[in-house]
Amino acid sequence: MRILFTEWAMNIAEQTKVRSTCVSRQVGAVICMDKQIISTGYNGAPSGAIHCTDIGYCERRKRGIPSGQGLELCRAGHAEANAITQCAKNGTSCNGAVLYVTTQPCVFCCIALIQAGIKKVIFKGEYPTGLGLQLLEESGVEYIKYEDELENERKSVELKQLSEDKRIKEFLSKPKRY
Repeated sequence: MRILFTEWAMNIAEQTKVRSTCVSRQVGAVICMDKQIISTGYNGAPSGAIHCTDIGYCERRKRGIPSGQGLELCRAGHAEANAITQCAKNGTSCNGAVLYVTTQPCVFCCIALIQAGIKKVIFKGEYPTGLGLQLLEESGVEYIKYEDELENERKSVELKQLSEDKRIKEFLSKPKRY
């Protein structure tokens, strides 16, 4: 059986995060429209700026600031925001798209996702704030944990396969004209 689309897209997000230049956390994101990748992003300093991997430390960690706090001191743009800005830079709309991301988006990324028209967010992990998810919910953006989306897709594929099995059986039973 072939890999589920959700699993494939998240695998690409996982591979994308290895490009991160953040020394605290690597995050990858993939934006898909109609099951086609339109953009990827990873967290890191803006183009042309010095990366945390180059200076060898994270300013927030150096100051003992907990995860999710002091984001104004972070040099890195987040993976989700970087994927959206790549769409903008290339003139590609992400209105109605689905985002796959290797961690739960922060509140700022949730705001960007809402404003960019992302219709669904599939994420792994947890982020130490619930406001982002609340804003997604208020704005009608569907969000779901990766494991739950995988289970939903598995069930859907199984149902579709029952119907497809009947169609294949009919195909195999008919004489071929070629």
